[in-house]
Amino acid sequence: MVEDLMSALVPLQPTELATRLGCSTEAVALTRDADLIDLHIDTLIPPRLWGYDVLARHGRPLGGHFFGHLDLPRMVDAGLDGAMWSITTNPFRTAGSRLRTFHRNLASLEALVTRSDGRLAFARTAAEYRALKAKGVHAILLAIQGGNALEASSIGPGEVSDNRLTRVTLVHLTNAGFGATSSPFHLLRRDKGLSDSGRRFVTQLAEQRVFLDLAHVHPKTFWDAVEVHDPSLPFLVTHTGVCGVKPHWRNLDDDQIRATADSGGVVGVILSTHFLRRKGTPNDAGMVVDHMEHIVRVGGENAVAVGTDYDGAISPPADLRGGDCYPRLVQTMLDRGWSESLVRKALGENFLRSFEALRPGG
Repeated sequence: MVEDLMSALVPLQPTELATRLGCSTEAVALTRDADLIDLHIDTLIPPRLWGYDVLARHGRPLGGHFFGHLDLPRMVDAGLDGAMWSITTNPFRTAGSRLRTFHRNLASLEALVTRSDGRLAFARTAAEYRALKAKGVHAILLAIQGGNALEASSIGPGEVSDNRLTRVTLVHLTNAGFGATSSPFHLLRRDKGLSDSGRRFVTQLAEQRVFLDLAHVHPKTFWDAVEVHDPSLPFLVTHTGVCGVKPHWRNLDDDQIRATADSGGVVGVILSTHFLRRKGTPNDAGMVVDHMEHIVRVGGENAVAVGTDYDGAISPPADLRGGDCYPRLVQTMLDRGWSESLVRKALGENFLRSFEALRPGG
């Protein structure tokens, strides 16, 4: 198994990958050399659904739609140095069952790390990430999507995983005890704002230096959380589009972008065409860069990041339907006239600055 894994993890030559992707070798080289950190992947879902092996190389099951976007060999090909691996909460379980399920899923992730023979490892700080990158190890930044996974916990969010937890998305596609979702399910909840338990939870996140992620939240919950959150710390919106390009309940407006940037945080752009694509525009990476460029215009160059939502039941643009396709996104940035500095910021440097602000000296 170890020999098979190691042979599968020899990255393709830059010219071979560039030819396969239809991009320049310069785009491949820049993607691999930059700090490439994806702020949201759901790659634990396919193993839970049908036993998908993250360590083996795959084609594009389901044609690149919904699941099967990522595996470790394709991450190595693209140069994906780190990612926020999300453990997604089933909201229809009881509070106690949600917590127990989180621990089972965390144990499964730990088993995957062990089985990777040192090619995957947890990182709790920017310094730990950099040390792993220097050794060619992919850094897992542990995340939870759906903070209600922890409602039954008697300890704070930062302590449920030996302080490896780096981010919690406050709510997901359904309403939760902490607040309201931005999805149409918010119509089932009279109070769209942050609950008292949600306020305590946001405070705990800041105290224990865990990123608050305001993707998926209703605007009222968003602004309530901003009011409660420690103003000296950054918060994130890890995977979203922006209303300035495509108005949608899932996307951020300009005031939300500015608030995130003002906190020192970043906005990661999702790859879901449903939230990004305007009528009549090409189904390609250009729509992603449209949203990224709007974030730069509104929040500045330090506010933009990448949060693909690969393996999260999304349909990416036609040229981004696999985890080896990050260089195609970079090629589109370069074709738009982005400087190398801005590309590097968007791929990971902006997030690392926020990470260091949250956990300095790590």
